Amino acid sequence: MQPVALEDLDIRPAAPLLIVDVDEVLAHFMAGFERYAARHGVEMRIDRFALFQNMYRPGESEPIDFETGKQLFDDFFRHGADDLDPVDGAADALATLSQRAGVVILTNAPAHALESRTGWLSKHGFDYPMILHSGLKGPTIAGMAARTSGPAAFIDDLLPNLESSYESAPAVARFQIIADHRLRPLAPTVPERHALHEEWTTLGPALAAVIG
Repeated sequence: MQPVALEDLDIRPAAPLLIVDVDEVLAHFMAGFERYAARHGVEMRIDRFALFQNMYRPGESEPIDFETGKQLFDDFFRHGADDLDPVDGAADALATLSQRAGVVILTNAPAHALESRTGWLSKHGFDYPMILHSGLKGPTIAGMAARTSGPAAFIDDLLPNLESSYESAPAVARFQIIADHRLRPLAPTVPERHALHEEWTTLGPALAAVIG
């Protein structure tokens, strides 16, 4: 699997298009990062939809400082990002959908995550073009969707990215899934605008209905 620059992405001009995030959509990011943090003396207490604010030194009542959390996050993508479990049903669902639609992985991760991210995706059956991205995803989604006359859908766990897609590319169908069951009740959602799913067993058929 090779990363692709947006301008080099091969999008079939009349085919359906699925644009898919990685963390908490295809991969159990929080659980994997939690294991990595524990090896460095930091524990997770998941009581909010956040990352660093859920990270504590054992016995302390205040979360770790931002700089410590950011360093752990960056180091995770250097040394620990292969230790992520795939989300049940995701690979099979996308394999079926990819027979009718183009699939593009659009993931926000540090630049130094390129090798670990492409390696993990290939290892777990997500061998699709990948764009390593930063920032809100709406404008990028709009640019991709404009290159096909077929229907398009975007799947992510984060409401800001879904809202960004709604603003920049309102014709693209939006789906939200949060794989970590501890995060689901804490996650901001707007289900009347972005269809909310807990499992790929329901998300897969919903995507199939969009692409026809």
